[in-house]
Amino acid sequence: MTSVPTPIPSRTQVVLDAIKHRILTGRLTPGQALVETELAAQFGVSKTPVREALKTLAGTGLVVMSQYKGVTVRMVDADMAREVYDVRLLLEPEALRRAVRRGAPLDAAREALARADGATDTAERSLANREFHRALYLPCGNPLLGRMLDEVRDQAALVSAVAWAADPSWEREAAEHREILRLALAGDADAAAGALHAHIASFVRRAFPSRNPDAPGAPAGPEIPDVPHAVHAADPESPAQEGHS
Repeated sequence: MTSVPTPIPSRTQVVLDAIKHRILTGRLTPGQALVETELAAQFGVSKTPVREALKTLAGTGLVVMSQYKGVTVRMVDADMAREVYDVRLLLEPEALRRAVRRGAPLDAAREALARADGATDTAERSLANREFHRALYLPCGNPLLGRMLDEVRDQAALVSAVAWAADPSWEREAAEHREILRLALAGDADAAAGALHAHIASFVRRAFPSRNPDAPGAPAGPEIPDVPHAVHAADPESPAQEGHS
């Protein structure tokens, strides 16, 4: 018998969504401690929903739970960027290629792109960009492939939040998105997949400029450059500069 996932209680879900939003918009920065009592007071709830929300976020890779340091927002460094973007480079273009070849409708991607273009703040634009990418890979015809990409979405957004806080370039990203969608709507599966691959690879190269492109240990395939030190997000009190490539 197939087990049915236990629904997350409503208070826990509200707290989870709020903490995730703060992380992905840079209000909570990588390495910052997340104290249950403080969060419970902020949200007007007991520690139980906060604790459950943090456990869920740890499962998605957004926070780290340590016996000695407690719970902290996950650090963004070269290794994390390599892992997350290597998965995206391997899977996301192929998912789009399959979606285009099977003639999947891409209305959701077109709508997400329009929302991004009309966004009035960075958080709204980033959310629309994330939905744009998901709308490209989700109709690939392989639910497992879609779920695998869903699992790295939040971690990819965390990398993006840190990178965009330092150097946002919305116009370039928007132009690349429009070209990817144009090729997909034209039915050119290989060209659309190639444009998406170049889009993802160029983003991480810009965000994490390589000091040593020949450094050992780089993953096979498209190179994601080495960054020896952790990159931190902007001041948590400053306006959000979240983005998602």
